[in-house]
Amino acid sequence: MPSYQDILEQKRAAVREVDVRQSARMYEEGAVLIDVREQDEVDQGIIPGAMHIPRGYLEMRIEEAVRDHETPLVIYCAGGVRSVFGAEALTELGYRDVVSMAGGFSGWKAAGLPWRHPQALTPDQRRRYSRHLLIPEVGELGQQKLLDASVLLVGAGGLGSPAALYLAAAGVGTLGIVDADVVDDSNLQRQIVHTTERIGMSKVESARLAVEALNPDVNVITHETRLDKENVLDLFARYDVILDGTDNFATRYLINDATVLLNKPNVHGSIFRFEGQATTFIPHEGPCYRCLFPTPPPPELAPSCAEAGVLGLLPGTIGMIQATETAKLILGIGTPLVGRLLTYDALEMEFRELQLSRDPQCPMCGPDAPTTLDDIEYTDVGCLIPALAVH
Repeated sequence: MPSYQDILEQKRAAVREVDVRQSARMYEEGAVLIDVREQDEVDQGIIPGAMHIPRGYLEMRIEEAVRDHETPLVIYCAGGVRSVFGAEALTELGYRDVVSMAGGFSGWKAAGLPWRHPQALTPDQRRRYSRHLLIPEVGELGQQKLLDASVLLVGAGGLGSPAALYLAAAGVGTLGIVDADVVDDSNLQRQIVHTTERIGMSKVESARLAVEALNPDVNVITHETRLDKENVLDLFARYDVILDGTDNFATRYLINDATVLLNKPNVHGSIFRFEGQATTFIPHEGPCYRCLFPTPPPPELAPSCAEAGVLGLLPGTIGMIQATETAKLILGIGTPLVGRLLTYDALEMEFRELQLSRDPQCPMCGPDAPTTLDDIEYTDVGCLIPALAVH
């Protein structure tokens, strides 16, 4: 009967092994590094950018993590033994360019190649986010990205409510909430972050209580103020992503202008009766809000929810789309709604997608765009209607 050493030598003869420096060159040229060590080993150090799939789960999870069987793969463990078995298994699964890193992580460190100590999740966090850790596109590295991220919710109303709760549940580490309103009983038909007991309380404080009760990992920063030209840039500069949950054109234009100037993603949503829409604006990667709507419509053509009404369930759908878009941006996965407007008709239960293009002469993101908010004139026409100053 063959010994373990005999079996190992047979496996080595069946796979290609490369040294750590050749592995590093392959990684620089686009190969995917797969770390097959156990979690307690990874906690001691990892190669930046490596994908962690423990050896016992490798065959089960690899095709979700790396769908293209032509992708070059470099498998590594602690010393170069488990990676041999892993490389053979992936070859048998049909991956055509798989190598085992001789010497493993120990050899990589000894060669002076870059590695880092990962920001390890606590045991409580591992349990809370366990379903995220199972997803190859998220995993521990992705969960840490969520915990390190900061998102500003503009509005704690119909759209901000579901977005706040689900971003908190997902583990987004810092949520800022800006709103100057107080909870009213007419809000409770759709603004699920608030409760009957908190009628009369400021919306930001009510939302803070709800978020912290759901997930104590989340740092909630409240901004009980109206967003205006004087405070918007300072507020937005502190956050990675801005989520627009407002219900009026004035603030939407202000949010757009500030995010373009600061080069911040703006995840936009809007609702009307039974219809909603969502898109994501990333400055200079697609259109901005002013590309689509150079000027606001007359007030009679764009009544607010208080004037026209809204199905209380509708904001949940649109707010969830905004939250999902935000998480994708933080994780760097999937295809965001940049250059695409997703519309939703709740009565017909129908989604449609419209392709959007940048306006080459857009007054905000075009060649003659202003460089500060002082270059933009905001006039009061019934409400705060922004219009670019004439130069």
